[in-house]
Amino acid sequence: MERKSPITPSFEHLEVLYEDNHLIALNKPSGLLVQGDASGAASLMGLTREYIRNKYRKPGNVFLGLVHRLDRPVSGVVLFARTSKAASRISEQLRSRSVEKTYRALVHGKVRPPSGSLLSFIRKGEKKVQLVEGREMAAKEALLSYKTLQSTKDKTLLEIRLVTGRKHQIRAQLAGLGHPVEGDVKYGAPYPLSGGGIRLIALSLSFKHPTRDERITIAVHPPEWLEQTSKQ
Repeated sequence: MERKSPITPSFEHLEVLYEDNHLIALNKPSGLLVQGDASGAASLMGLTREYIRNKYRKPGNVFLGLVHRLDRPVSGVVLFARTSKAASRISEQLRSRSVEKTYRALVHGKVRPPSGSLLSFIRKGEKKVQLVEGREMAAKEALLSYKTLQSTKDKTLLEIRLVTGRKHQIRAQLAGLGHPVEGDVKYGAPYPLSGGGIRLIALSLSFKHPTRDERITIAVHPPEWLEQTSKQ
């Protein structure tokens, strides 16, 4: 029986992976929004503000810079900036593609070739993104590389290096390859997982610290489904 994905109910349940005066990184559970929306549902950003306000007894508004996102059903590393200087410098690294973003995905089918790169053009749709032929005016370039870590007759575990960071990019590109992420019915998976999560995790993030001459790598502990898949 698939265990239900946990939803962080309060700031006290946040898993902080890294924290200093300029940055804070957390392990986002699947099902939790990164940024609040019109639904009024809890968000990682809102909970992180509460965490900082409570821990440091900060009155009033707490600055928290949103530098990247994860889709709601995706889990893993999310980095926020705690100062405007850090937000600006991390954002510049993301634009210059010097941030290394590594994911793991369990997909349907046996991926062929077992490693490679995917270059697509993505256009936002009403509820999901679409891969389009050639460069349309509203389309944006999407690039990733992948390699097979393990495969069976009907599933493949992939390591993915995300070069660009488009909305739903990995999910759409893998589905376009004919290998949707397990549980991702929005992009063609044959069945959902209980709890609404999908088998896609942002495993690590590597970047230059915004104020020190030091490269930082932040990683999450592999979840149960990934550990079980790796042992098969």
